[in-house]
This record gives sequence, structure tokens and C-alpha cells, in this order.
Amino acid sequence: MKHAAGEIRNADDPVPSLKCSVSVDGTWQRRGYSSLNGVVSAISILSGKVIDMEVMSQFCKKCDTKTSSSSFALKHQCANHKGSSGNMEVIDAYRIFYCSVNSSGLIYSEYFGYGDSKGYDEVKDIYGTNSVVKCECIGHVQKRVMTHLRNLKNKNKKLGGKGKLTDNFINKLQNYYGIAIRANVGNLLQMQSAVIAAFAHACSSSAKTPMHKQCPEGSDSWCKYPRAISVGKNLKDSNAGLPKIIMNIIKPTYMKLCDQKLLEKCVQGKTQNADESFNNVLWTILPKNTFMELQTLRLGSSIAVLPFNDGFSGIIGVLNELGITPGHYMLKHYSSFDTERIATSKRQCLPATKLSTDKKTGKQKDKE
Repeated sequence: MKHAAGEIRNADDPVPSLKCSVSVDGTWQRRGYSSLNGVVSAISILSGKVIDMEVMSQFCKKCDTKTSSSSFALKHQCANHKGSSGNMEVIDAYRIFYCSVNSSGLIYSEYFGYGDSKGYDEVKDIYGTNSVVKCECIGHVQKRVMTHLRNLKNKNKKLGGKGKLTDNFINKLQNYYGIAIRANVGNLLQMQSAVIAAFAHACSSSAKTPMHKQCPEGSDSWCKYPRAISVGKNLKDSNAGLPKIIMNIIKPTYMKLCDQKLLEKCVQGKTQNADESFNNVLWTILPKNTFMELQTLRLGSSIAVLPFNDGFSGIIGVLNELGITPGHYMLKHYSSFDTERIATSKRQCLPATKLSTDKKTGKQKDKE
């Protein structure tokens, strides 16, 4: 982690501390707020590597077996977390930011996290008043469309039914919302305009009540309606759209997600996908179905950082420090693992692969 932080800071840079953006996310061994073990990581937005990490556990075997009358009970100082599992992320985020200058020589000026992240409230003034800026992950903001509209649908039963606010239509709005944000990264006004245009485009019926005035004009537009007009054709669209009564009910809820204050946090166009990837690597090494103590959790978390940051070749440096010389076949296999990992990553980024994943996700949502 120090090496990853040094890559950002540049060892030859005379500046004692450099500002950088980090994505902070917590993961627990068990779901819900009853887990005894938790890990909070800080991943650099610039490099995508873990630059800091805190590990917590609420269980201590020594405290569990000791007796109050023994001399060990007086000497033992338990470093375990005392409190709720949900509060682990808040405390760990504070520790990471508090020690950032001394441990890595960096100032974490931008905090990428969940919208209701309590960790940000704890660290926003850690370097000074409002010294840490809150930024949003595009994926998490996009999910709010589905969450808000489904909550509205559950409250108002009139919205459900064929030709109204169905789950498929909510998924459609959510996808349009995400596309509009990603297509206008770096331009707040265009992003807001595109998000609003996406709503009108999805709700309109091109044959009966077209609402494409805010869609881009010309033959290069992403909307079929202005493209057809530019070549002098009448668009025959089977999209039924939404009734005006239904659209007017959901419009206030959707427009709250078009607020500039919210979209401003998405202008950088960053996601927390790296956090989810690291969590997957972590719990592959440390199985969730086997409970472990704090010492094992720390060791496994440190091992998980090595392949995540530098691939399997990062383990070679540790072996050299231990006086173990890797053999030819070990180096060959580690190299093949890294090559396969890169090839898989590139394959998953292809449009065809993403389309196939979206179809599988859509089928799964339909079954649910």
C-alpha cells in the first residue's frame, strides 16, 4: 500500500503532502449489521489501487477465555471494536483519513462513497472546515432511480399495471439516466439537460404525444424522432409511452434526481467498481462461511492487497523479503495468471459482453 501511495505522490516530489481522491467502502463477513468482522479500504481514483486499509473485529479469543483474577487480564489490552457493526465503517474511515499524511503523505481531498455515507460526515472537516469534498459513484446514483420509483409505486397502487409504471419501464428509465450521465461527463449543464430529455423521451409516444423537443436535433441525434425529421420521414414507433396522469405523478420524484447539486457530484464520471472488485478478491481468500479472529483477518486482508494492486507478481517481492527464491515454474505460472486476468478484464469491457450481461440481468429481474 505504501508503494501504491508512493506512485501517486512521486518519491522525488518535494511537496510533503499531495491531494488525491479516494473511494472508501466497507465490507463485512456477514450481511446485515450483525457481522463481527469488517474491512474498510481506501482505493485511489487515479490509480485504482488500495492505498490504505483498516480491519476491525468485535471478537477476541483472549478476552473470551481470560479470567479477571489472572495476571494476563491486567496486562492484556484488547484492540477490538466496541460497538455496532454498522459503526465500523465510520470509525475506520476516520482512522484512514486521520493518519493519511503520516502514513502515505497524501491528503484525501475527495471522498467517493454512498449517498448516505456516515463516514463522510465524520471526515469532512478532518483537514479543516469542509476540507473534504463528497463525490458520488455513477452506479450508486443510477440505482436511486429504481429505488425512488419503486418506493413511489409501492405507496401509490394506481401506478401499477399494464401500460403504466411497470418494472420494465423503471429499468428503462434507470438505463437512460445512466447513459445520459456517462455521455456528458465533465459538462454539468449538458448532463442535466440530457437526464431531463431522457425522461421525456422514455415517457413519450412518438405517434400520439411526441415529447422530443429536448432531444438533440439533426441526423446524428441519439433519438429516432429528430433523425427521421431531418430526412423528411414520418417515424412509425410502437412505443406506447406513459399516460400523462401517470407521468405527472412520477415527474416530481424523477426531477429530484436531476438536481444540479446531485449531478455535480457525478461530473467526474467515476465509479466504485474497484471497491467491489477488491471485496471479491478479499472474500475469495478469506471464506465467508468460516469465522476468523482479528489476526487472521488482518493477514488475509494484506494478502488480498498484493494481487489486487500488482497482480500475482506482487507476491514475489514478499517471498524475496522472506529469503525464498521463486523457481522458474512459479514465475511462469504467476505470469500466466496475470496475463489471463488482463485478458478477462478486456473481454468483459467489450460491448458484446456488456450486452450479454445486460440480457442475463434482465432475465433474472423478470424471474424475480
